[in-house]
Amino acid sequence: MTGTKIFAHAGEAAWTPTPDGNRRRVLLHTDELMMVEFGFDKGGVGALHSHPHVQASYVAEGRFEVTIDGRTEILEAGSSFIVPSSLVHGVRALDAGRLVDSFTPHRADFLD
Repeated sequence: MTGTKIFAHAGEAAWTPTPDGNRRRVLLHTDELMMVEFGFDKGGVGALHSHPHVQASYVAEGRFEVTIDGRTEILEAGSSFIVPSSLVHGVRALDAGRLVDSFTPHRADFLD
């Protein structure tokens, strides 16, 4: 584990704008696992997409319309969801909010 960051503190990571107008910050990552916080303004959209990574998401703040493989549900703070590998999914922020996503393996495209 030498050299691997295993703790993150609030406010430590910088926000990066996303191509869809939202923002993200990578909190922690190893080759096997990554934790990323996403911030959305009210009405913000995470467009439908897919990736080979398994994703687990926690609604830290706000309410989101979440669509996974054609099924849509409204989730509020404290709720969570899992996206199996390669399923089409996306979100729409019904209120300003934050999602905390974990990806396995890590999302190399999110690293500088």
